[in-house]
Amino acid sequence: MPSFMQRFGVYSAAVAGKLKRMKEKIWIHAVSVGEIQVALRFIEEFRAVRPETSFVLTTTTSTAHVLGEKKINQKDVLLYFPVDFPFIMRRVLRQINPLGLVLVESELWPNLVRLMSARNGRIMLLNGRISSRSFRRYKLLRPLVRRVLAYFDVLCAQSGVDAERLIELGAEPGKVRVTNSAKYDIASAPFQARDDFETRLKSVGFGAEKLLLVGGSTWPGEEFFLLEIYKRLRMTCPALRLVLVPRHAERRNTVKTDIVKSGLKFELWSKCLPSETEQQETEVLLVDTTGELRAFYSAASVVFIGKSLTARGGQNPIEAAMCAKPVVIGPHTENFAGVMDDFLGAQAMMQVDDVESLENALRMLLADANARRLLGERAQQVVIKKSGALRASVTFFLTGP
Repeated sequence: MPSFMQRFGVYSAAVAGKLKRMKEKIWIHAVSVGEIQVALRFIEEFRAVRPETSFVLTTTTSTAHVLGEKKINQKDVLLYFPVDFPFIMRRVLRQINPLGLVLVESELWPNLVRLMSARNGRIMLLNGRISSRSFRRYKLLRPLVRRVLAYFDVLCAQSGVDAERLIELGAEPGKVRVTNSAKYDIASAPFQARDDFETRLKSVGFGAEKLLLVGGSTWPGEEFFLLEIYKRLRMTCPALRLVLVPRHAERRNTVKTDIVKSGLKFELWSKCLPSETEQQETEVLLVDTTGELRAFYSAASVVFIGKSLTARGGQNPIEAAMCAKPVVIGPHTENFAGVMDDFLGAQAMMQVDDVESLENALRMLLADANARRLLGERAQQVVIKKSGALRASVTFFLTGP
């Protein structure tokens, strides 16, 4: 019930009291998990310059809220985003009383930005992205979108394409800056798998002597194709093992059914116990937990990025690239167009058109260790060169474009 009431700007006495005591506040809104990771790193970068600043972080989804609770600094406050009605936003702004507002990626809330501008607060779009679908929709409402964009003081775009779309929708060119994707900064942060990760892999025969094909963030249909491809690849590459990491862990039973039908021996990651000796021979590992994808990328020999073969939009390939892994991705990458331009332009990733070309690409990479190494190294260098978006965004927020 408290979370429901927060959507109407009604807060507990404890939350209201903390908001009142906080000084030099900035409100930052991130709708879901990916955006809240960007928001949390932005807060870190901002505090490196202005340690006295406090943040009110809002999110929309319960999953993102759980992540926020784990990561947020005790100086700050985590809330659910309120409904964008004028009377509700006025109430929330009175209680938060922020000096500035940061909206992550594509959050253009008309009443919030209008009322925040009326309070003379600084407003920034962080890691701005306008997908092809959103662009078509926004063009139908261009007069309204232009008025909303006029309230922003600075708009930090992920790519040149995003910047051009913002300007075409009515943003003032002088306010728009291309900072690259903040996801490069997220991926380049220090990472270490849990201590028992390698011994758990070894317990099911997925040790360092094996070649691991990792299907990351897979969507319906992609697991089936990977299973069929894997069975054929095993005929010439007996050391190969397959790891399936569905984008949504709640699909575990459906994916499990596909594996059973394939006739392959499998194990659930949640059932794997640490062991220094191999306990059983497994061909397929189904990851039925959340938050461990990067660990599997770090152990992979080759990575396939999902939601790109049987679904549209694509998933983030940057984490796998930062692990210096050779990445193969399908034709549908609309949600990461700028990022894909970076990797493909540097010949640091392989994009395939269909299932047949996916199999051919995987076969080639598995047969050539040097090709895997070179592709992975080029991918990692792209991430390193493109990072720095959040630091630049902090500068733009404080000093202007």
